[in-house]
Amino acid sequence: MNVAKIMLVDDHPLLRKGLAQLISLEDHLQVICEASSGEEALSLVNDPSCQPDLILLDLDMKGMNGLDTLSALRQANIQCKVVMFTVSDNETDVLQALKFGADGYLLKDSEPEDVISNISKAINGELVLSAPLSQIVARSLQQRPTAASAIGKLTKRETQILRHIALGKSNKVIGRELDIAEATVKVHIKNLLKKLGLRTRVEAAIWAVENKLTH
Repeated sequence: MNVAKIMLVDDHPLLRKGLAQLISLEDHLQVICEASSGEEALSLVNDPSCQPDLILLDLDMKGMNGLDTLSALRQANIQCKVVMFTVSDNETDVLQALKFGADGYLLKDSEPEDVISNISKAINGELVLSAPLSQIVARSLQQRPTAASAIGKLTKRETQILRHIALGKSNKVIGRELDIAEATVKVHIKNLLKKLGLRTRVEAAIWAVENKLTH
């Protein structure tokens, strides 16, 4: 069994301890490092002893907040999954996190089993949201083009890549499965986002799922 490595980033020691204990009950998950601030997380994430598969990141921290930390991680080309873990169900926070490249957004009042389940799903490439947040994301996409009008704008290759994005696959995996260069995948993604009026691959994934393009 592959054990996924988890990094906890939260400025509340008690919460980190509780999360670590919860995760320790799962054979397929392991907390390998913790940070009490965004700055510490950025310094730790490149440490050979850390190297997480997923970062569980608090939103409201003293100093560098979660969104700034997420943005900095993505700008530094950190490829591991990042899931926000917060008390905030503010629509702007949720949409900003997804825009900055979060792989999920979970609320701290979630049931423990739901937290574990969503961590596992995120590691496997799924976009995860606490149930109350789904409507927020759906509303943000209501003005997007419908599948009928938009798919006609895409080339066959762009449609293939969109389906792969919706399944949570990385550019490298998409390139390998379609037998094209990773750089070519990036160009296709840029083009399809422009045609669909979307900003990020996360929005594209949500749009594809909403329009049942994964079936």
